[in-house]
Amino acid sequence: MNTVYFLAQQTMFFAIPLLIVALGGMFSERSGVVNIALEGIMVMGAFVSISFISFFQNVMSGQLLLLLAIIIAGLTGALFALFHAFASINLRADQTISGTALNMFAPAFAVFVARMIQGVQQVQFKDTFHISKVPFLGDIPILGPILFQNCYITTYIGIAIVIITEIIINHTKFGLRLRSCGEYPQAADSVGINVYKIRYAGVLISGMLGGIGGLVFVVPTSTNFNATVAGYGFLALAVLIFGQWRTNKIFFAAFFFGIMKTFAAAYSGIPILKELPISNEVYKMIPYIATLIVLAFFSKSSQAPKASGIPYDKGSR
Repeated sequence: MNTVYFLAQQTMFFAIPLLIVALGGMFSERSGVVNIALEGIMVMGAFVSISFISFFQNVMSGQLLLLLAIIIAGLTGALFALFHAFASINLRADQTISGTALNMFAPAFAVFVARMIQGVQQVQFKDTFHISKVPFLGDIPILGPILFQNCYITTYIGIAIVIITEIIINHTKFGLRLRSCGEYPQAADSVGINVYKIRYAGVLISGMLGGIGGLVFVVPTSTNFNATVAGYGFLALAVLIFGQWRTNKIFFAAFFFGIMKTFAAAYSGIPILKELPISNEVYKMIPYIATLIVLAFFSKSSQAPKASGIPYDKGSR
């Protein structure tokens, strides 16, 4: 039973950032802008927020410091995504090229600034955010050891983001306008919806969630940041496609990939897998092999927003 609890907790650590970032990608693509820059946004959000933690960890610690870092990560991600929004919406640039450029810029910027400030590219921080046990809730049978023991508040924040996203996308006027701009922007424009503003909002929300996802990925799994998020931005895109741009499906897709990542990273803690004559490199390949298989089977039947990736020109019909 302890192995089951261990697997469930590790899956949370890997699935929650995937979930947050994939939902961010959904906001952008539902508005009509493909956000390939999720990887770079995660790197920038993680770099700035982890640097904030590193600078202020001797002054404050614990959950307050983490919450402030989450806010900073979100703001950083939104600001960085603004470049993608301007290029894609105002300049009507190729959205794939714009996103790729940001993905290349982010890690180089993080390495350069880190070396300039502290002489090395790794940003170290102390993990004062781990919660051994939530009072009362940690004593609940089965659910307690999975969700409320050896946990981080980022898990609960991720679950809250799922609920809020579902409400916004499917039960608000803004969500309806966002979806209409991603499906048929000309029709949205004809009834007075500002397509440009809605798409800007979608990309900025995407950036905010991507930045938060970068921090949420680093904190439970490491005590340093080395200008990389291990391809999680690209995995989030796979989750988005597998989840068919729908909140509930993205939720299950994120946990599927989270389990695959758990097998890759924590196989030594699973007795059955540890005893198998399989090399370490093979286990590390599992999430990416799963990504290729899933995309091969599901990409042909994808239900992406019809206008996603297509620049909108107000003057054309």
